[in-house]
Amino acid sequence: MAEGKNLVGVDIGASSIKVAQLKETRKKLQVARWGFALLAPQTIIDGHVMNSSAVTEALLKIFHDQKITQKDVAVGVYGQSVIVRKITVPMMTQAELDEQINWEAEQHIPFDIKLMSVDYEVLRKRPEAGQMDLLLVAAKKDEINDYANILRDAKLRPAVVDINAFTIQNMFENQFGLPPDGTIALLNVGAAVSSLNIVSRGVSAFTREITNAGNAITEEIRKQCGCSHEQAEAYKAAGGPTQMVPQEVHQIVLQACVGLAGEIQRSLDFYLATSGEQEITRIFVSGGSAYLAPLAQAIEKRARVPVQLFDPMANLTVEAKYVDEAKLRAMSAQMVVALGLSLRCDRERRQWSA
Repeated sequence: MAEGKNLVGVDIGASSIKVAQLKETRKKLQVARWGFALLAPQTIIDGHVMNSSAVTEALLKIFHDQKITQKDVAVGVYGQSVIVRKITVPMMTQAELDEQINWEAEQHIPFDIKLMSVDYEVLRKRPEAGQMDLLLVAAKKDEINDYANILRDAKLRPAVVDINAFTIQNMFENQFGLPPDGTIALLNVGAAVSSLNIVSRGVSAFTREITNAGNAITEEIRKQCGCSHEQAEAYKAAGGPTQMVPQEVHQIVLQACVGLAGEIQRSLDFYLATSGEQEITRIFVSGGSAYLAPLAQAIEKRARVPVQLFDPMANLTVEAKYVDEAKLRAMSAQMVVALGLSLRCDRERRQWSA
């Protein structure tokens, strides 16, 4: 349960840093500040920071240029150092579960538990069966410490570490609510990773990270057109043959999107085959590559499920004095993790009912 003031959300992605600060107003949430900075290729690889000074400098510049004075932040993590599992345990009290969670985690996590930071969320209690379903989350302590040290070097105070996929779910729930009976998929196509989170009857039922995302599309353009990474990014952003890009770029983007849609479909098929849950009714896409029309079309064709852009700004206002609203709304799908992180507050407590 959240209490206190909203933290500043810091999304350190593979190709850029996104920062967002939300504040409560009498009518609705408002974006008070935001910032964006590109990172050079190879600065971050699979969630591992390879050039910490570049990230620190980018953060210092964003907070200075955007006049963000609040220093308490929430940061998101992703990649192979993060493990998410849905598990079932016997019914127990919070005190018993807190004591036993590391033992439970050892049964499901393929790393030394001493190297991991472990947390959980109770998804559903089933007293009639004497069981409860948990969402078990673990991340390598070294990775968390690396992020925390970078934030401290940028004169920030890390207060919360969250998983990117769940920040998107929190943002979606805040903006639109979660269907109490249906099943939806939240897909965030970033630069290095596409994260899939399937939410069934209001709780996360399946998460998976797919190492095929925006950078793979850029790399195909770079290889086939014989151009630089920067030029390939510009071609990808232009999006099709009606722009000032080589004619073949549209076909390259289309084929890359079809390949990514195939991988997403395999994950959807796995979930449906193993969960016994109902069909997925809609897929919401966010992230930097969400604006590629061929991607949504390819996913919809493969999954035979309606696909639409998830706009986290749909029900938010902005503080016009400090926020360029047109610019922010033009890239809102890229800001979803940072916005979701800023929903977190500086004083939070776990809800529990025995």
